[in-house]
Amino acid sequence: MKDYKKHFVLSAPPEDVYRALTLPATIRLWSGEDAEMSTEPGAEFSLWGGSIAGRNLEFEPDRKIVQEWYFGEQEEPSIVTIILHPHKKGTSAELRHSNIPDEAYDDIVEGWNDAYFGSLIDFYEE
Repeated sequence: MKDYKKHFVLSAPPEDVYRALTLPATIRLWSGEDAEMSTEPGAEFSLWGGSIAGRNLEFEPDRKIVQEWYFGEQEEPSIVTIILHPHKKGTSAELRHSNIPDEAYDDIVEGWNDAYFGSLIDFYEE
């Protein structure tokens, strides 16, 4: 199991980034894919046609998202924490993803950098 941590800077205020990460219609705008998402702790979610699925654990509006991502049979849950900080350019998004299966690590890191935050950064820069 591996962990990944990175900061991303987005040119939008934290409340806009929070909505972009939690509202299905907005997720569709920047990802180009259907999304099942709610801000209800305990609710399951699905992104990118089900290639990302899990359960929402905790929300602090405009500031924090905590999710469990599913990777099949796994002893320790894989936890994603995104904390949004105000930044002079908009928002600094602090990503922490723990307990990533070794065999999935490279794909997950590439997904975070290119598809997930990469697409979101591009969305706000257009």
